[in-house]
Amino acid sequence: MLIEERILTLFRRNCQHTLTYWSVFFSFGLSIAFLGPTILDLKYQTSSTLQEITWVFFSQQFCLLIGISFGGVFKKTLLSALTALFLSSFVISLVFAVIPFCYNVLLLAVAMAVSGLALGFIDTIANIQLVSIYQKDSAIFLQALHFFIGLGALLSPLIADPFLSEFSLSNNSTENATAIPHHFRMPVIHDNSAQSVPVEGKPRVQYAFWIMALINLPVPIAVFVLIYQEKLLSCCPSSTPRLLDKDELAMETKAQRDGTEKSETASEDSGGHGNLFSCCMNDNLRGLPVTFFVMHILGGIVLFMTEGIMGIYAGFVYTYAVSVPMSLHAKMAAYLNCVFWAAITAGRLVSIPLSYRFKPVYLLIINLAGVNIILLLLLIFNTNSVFLFVGTSFLGLFLSSIFPCLLAYTEDILNYQGCATAVLVATAQMGEMSMQVLVGSLIQAKGSFSFLVCGLLLSSVALLVFLILIVCNHFHKKLTGTSKKASMVEDPSAFPPPEKSEQKIPVT
Repeated sequence: MLIEERILTLFRRNCQHTLTYWSVFFSFGLSIAFLGPTILDLKYQTSSTLQEITWVFFSQQFCLLIGISFGGVFKKTLLSALTALFLSSFVISLVFAVIPFCYNVLLLAVAMAVSGLALGFIDTIANIQLVSIYQKDSAIFLQALHFFIGLGALLSPLIADPFLSEFSLSNNSTENATAIPHHFRMPVIHDNSAQSVPVEGKPRVQYAFWIMALINLPVPIAVFVLIYQEKLLSCCPSSTPRLLDKDELAMETKAQRDGTEKSETASEDSGGHGNLFSCCMNDNLRGLPVTFFVMHILGGIVLFMTEGIMGIYAGFVYTYAVSVPMSLHAKMAAYLNCVFWAAITAGRLVSIPLSYRFKPVYLLIINLAGVNIILLLLLIFNTNSVFLFVGTSFLGLFLSSIFPCLLAYTEDILNYQGCATAVLVATAQMGEMSMQVLVGSLIQAKGSFSFLVCGLLLSSVALLVFLILIVCNHFHKKLTGTSKKASMVEDPSAFPPPEKSEQKIPVT
C-alpha cells in the first residue's frame, strides 16, 4: 500500500476533525487572496487613493499577526478551540458580505482588521490541533492542510474575475497600473491624486464578495456539526454515547482516557502549545538546554525568510512583469499570480505522498536549494518572458511545502514539548508582513527589478540558516540524550523495579 495501515487507521479515527480543519484552511486561502484583483474596485467604492487602500490591507495583516500570537490560548480545551474556529470562519463570511457596504476607507479598514484577527486564530489553532492529533505522523496531514490554503487562494481570484471592472486611469496611468499589489501590500504609488473610474457603468464586484460569502458559509456549519457530534454543546446530552459495538466502545474509551492522560502530562511538563507569549514565559522552560531555544530561533528565521519570499513574489511579480525590461501586456502579466498560486496548490498536493515517503529534512533541503536556483535563473534571464512564467511555476512548487515540512521537522526534533507551532506561525507572518514593506520601499526607490535581488538574498540566508539548524539538531540530540541518562542515574525511580522470581519450595 502507498500509505501504512496504521496511518490510515489514525486518519479514520480523526477523520471528521481533520476534514474540518482542512475546510477551515480553505476559508483562510479564500479570504487572503481576493484582495489583489479587487483593489481598484475597492478604491473606487471608497473614493480613496491606492496608497490608502494598501494601508487598509496592511491593517488586515497586522491584526492577522495579533491573532496568530494569541490564537494558542483557545487550545486549552477542544470546546474553546472549535468555538474559536466556528466564530472565526463565520466572521469571514460576514466580512465578505459587509465589504460591498463599506463606502468609507475607515470602515473598510475595520472590516479587514476583523477578518485578519479571525484568520490569525484559524492559522494557529488548525496547525496546533493537527500537530497534537498526529504528532510524528503530522507531516503528511500538514501538507494537506496547507494545500487547502492554495486551493482557496487559487479559486478566489477566479471567482472575482468576471465581476471586475475595466478601469480608465487619469494621470500617470502606467505608473498606477503597474503598482497594483496582490493584497495587503505597502504603498508604492507616487501619485496619490490620480483617480480611476470604471469604463462601463457601476462596478459589479459586490456580487463576487457575496458569492464568496456563500461559498464560505458551509465551513462554519461544518465546525458547528463537529461541536455537536462531540457533544460539546450545553444543550446536548453528554450521557448518551453513540451506538458502538462493545469492543469498539472499549477501544474508544481507552483511547480517550490515554489521550487525556497524555495531554494532561504534556501540559504539566511543558505547558503545551500556548500562545506566543505564554510560551516565552513558561517556567518549565528553565531547565531545558540552550539548543532548545536556538532551534525555535533558527526555524523561525527560515520561515521568516521563505514566507517573506512568497509574499513579495505574489505581491510584486505583476509590477515587475509590466515594467521595463520585461514590459508584458497587463492582461498577460495578470496570469502570473494565477500561475504562482496554482503551482503552490499543486506543490502542496504532490508533497502529501512525498511527506510520507521522505523525511522532512530531505524535502526541505531540496526545496530551499530549488528556490535559490530558480531565483538566480530569473535574474539571469530577466528579459525572457517565457522563462518568467516557467520560473514562477517552479518557484511556487519549491516554496509550497517549506512551511509544513519545517513545522513537522521542528516539532519532531523537540518531541512535541515546546511551543514551536506558535513561534513558527508567528515568525512566518512577521516575515511576510515586514518583507513586503521593506521590498516595497526598495521597489519605489530602485525599481521593480530589486524584488528579485531581495528574494535571492533571502533564499540564500534561509538555506544557510537551515544548514545551521541541522547542525544544531545534532548537538541537541547529544545534550538531551546526556541529560536523560544523567537524570536516570540520579533518580533511581527512573529505573523499573526488578521482577521478582518465583522461589520454588523444596518438597520434603
